[in-house]
Amino acid sequence: MMKLIDTPPKTVCWETLLFLLASCLCAIALMLAGLAPARADALADAVNPLPSIPMLGMEQAITRLANVQDPRVPGVLKALRDGRLFTIKTSGRMVFADPKDDGFKLADALSGEALGEAERFDIKKVAVNNALRNVLNAAIARLELDAPDARQRLKAVESVSQNPNPETLSLLAKQLPLEKDGAVREAIQVALALADLAGPDKALRSKAIHALEGNLNQDVRNRLAALQEKTDAGDYIEADSGIRNLAAVALKKIEFKLELNHLGETLFFGLSLGAVLVLAAIGLAITFGVMGVINMAHGELMMLGAYTTYVVQMLMPNSIDLSLFVAIPAAFMITALVGIGIERGIIRFLYGRPLETLLATFGLSLVLQQLVRSVFSPLNRSVSTPSWMSGSLEINSALSLTLNRFYIILFSLLVFLALLAILKKTRLGLEVRAVAQNRAMAKAMGIRTDWVDAMTFGLGSGIAGVAGVALSQLTNVGPNLGQAYIVDSFMVVVFGGVGNLWGTLVGGLTLGVADKILEPYAGTVLAKILMLVFIILFIQKRPRGLFPQKGRATEA
Repeated sequence: MMKLIDTPPKTVCWETLLFLLASCLCAIALMLAGLAPARADALADAVNPLPSIPMLGMEQAITRLANVQDPRVPGVLKALRDGRLFTIKTSGRMVFADPKDDGFKLADALSGEALGEAERFDIKKVAVNNALRNVLNAAIARLELDAPDARQRLKAVESVSQNPNPETLSLLAKQLPLEKDGAVREAIQVALALADLAGPDKALRSKAIHALEGNLNQDVRNRLAALQEKTDAGDYIEADSGIRNLAAVALKKIEFKLELNHLGETLFFGLSLGAVLVLAAIGLAITFGVMGVINMAHGELMMLGAYTTYVVQMLMPNSIDLSLFVAIPAAFMITALVGIGIERGIIRFLYGRPLETLLATFGLSLVLQQLVRSVFSPLNRSVSTPSWMSGSLEINSALSLTLNRFYIILFSLLVFLALLAILKKTRLGLEVRAVAQNRAMAKAMGIRTDWVDAMTFGLGSGIAGVAGVALSQLTNVGPNLGQAYIVDSFMVVVFGGVGNLWGTLVGGLTLGVADKILEPYAGTVLAKILMLVFIILFIQKRPRGLFPQKGRATEA
């Protein structure tokens, strides 16, 4: 009986709760449904009366518009400031109007809907004067400085600093202690300091100069240079030599910092060139070190790798960002097979005859170049750069690192480590090292030296193809691509030490950095000549390079 009596109240209780929950959800839905029209009505109520408001009442109208909580408000305020806000005379509809040919291209000011074109006499501009433009600038700055996105706030600060006025500077001063983003804080500090620099108070100007010391912003440098040269700095001409001396000291510090950044940029470009040289030479170091073969067709194998990248992108036009991940293994496989074919078909008959090998591979390089010209034409081909490799990493206003070169440096190191792991951790690597150190003893121990030669040449050729993939991201792909790097590759191998991977890495990076350091002073051609002279003098003292290969065969 107790169960029969207790059951109905529990059922009623659950039904009541469900009914209340459903009622609350319906109420919330109705409120949300009514929000959008309310916001739209508020914006329309603030925008539509603007053409009929007299100039004396426009400031109050702008303030009212700026207080409307709607993301479209900054766009309307900017259009009003820039003279793009019009009304259609016949309907009174508020529109954005942009000049086009003999008329204007219209868009609805509230919805953004395109409305076609109109003649000049069909629309009327909502006019503002300079005083109202200052009010608009302050309102726009206030809205954008409160934006959640730091990049938008930074753009707002930069915009305000171009045309500062007391209202906008006051907004920046209030925003400074509230700002959390470092870049935005620095931009606000620079804007306030530049404003003080143009003011009449010498104490504030002196303080502003100290605050701007070491800042690499171009506007800062221009203003300090104007102050140092006793030219117009804002509305005042500085007659105090102490202020000018402070400006001169600040400029010297900035120039020193610029030189450091320029040196950093030069080192980065040198490392990127060195990374390309390492990729180009590392395969040559293996074949030259193990087999003693001077392969003059090594540059053309790089060219084949670059053309493989081009073909892969032609086959994947809608997946450019992924094409490189397909091109790298494809280029390695294709050029490795071509290399094995070259070794089996030509080079194995010429071992012990270095001059004939050099001439044969040189002739082969001409054949490969002509083959590419016949298939792809003599014209250079452009390879698209994936979006994740485009652009640059901005360190400061004077130094930015291009992403494609940064990724090539990283890729070069990864290829080097992978090749090092193959030579140190695999059976093929063990046999390659054995043959390189003492071929006769390795053959006596049962190692198939002819098979090792073919695999080694294929491995070196495959890495040349991978180097071509990297080069395709720096330059156009053409039949003569490899010729630009073959001499430098041999220089890197000889300088680092024949057959030594660490020597190739150190030699490539060293020559790349040295070349970029010399170029600004000696020019591109003379820098190459000086590097060649340095290599000639160096091998006179150390014929085996920086890291000579060890082994009984090499010491004999």
